[in-house]
Amino acid sequence: MALFGLFWTSLLAATLLPGGSEAALLLAWQQQWAEPAMLLLAATAGNTIGGLITFWMGSQARRLKSLDELQSSLSERQQNWVNWLHRFGHWGLILSWTPIIGDLLCLAGGWLRFNPWFSAVAMLIGKALRYLFVLWAASHLT
Repeated sequence: MALFGLFWTSLLAATLLPGGSEAALLLAWQQQWAEPAMLLLAATAGNTIGGLITFWMGSQARRLKSLDELQSSLSERQQNWVNWLHRFGHWGLILSWTPIIGDLLCLAGGWLRFNPWFSAVAMLIGKALRYLFVLWAASHLT
């Protein structure tokens, strides 16, 4: 049951909803709800699926507004992020784990019509590395 809760917390944290999946992972690790590898798997799977939901929302939003219309309504800073992501393609989604901009990168990746399979792999790598680092740091700081 704890893995299921961690999965859902991580999934929701990767959508446009606010959430703290790292805190949930640390709590689950500290309370020894499951083996660290299983905690890593649950958090990574949930967060990656949440990122893919946001990616899908971006692809659906593209039907409402063209890329040119979107770019004309963005601030200069937002425009720079879209240009950066466009230049690096789906591999830029490795940074989908970062707070605040990670969700926007997933949304923009869908909007830019990146390949969903390659995008999923890039998200999975970034999110797994983040959670691996969190568990590694926790085990070395206690």
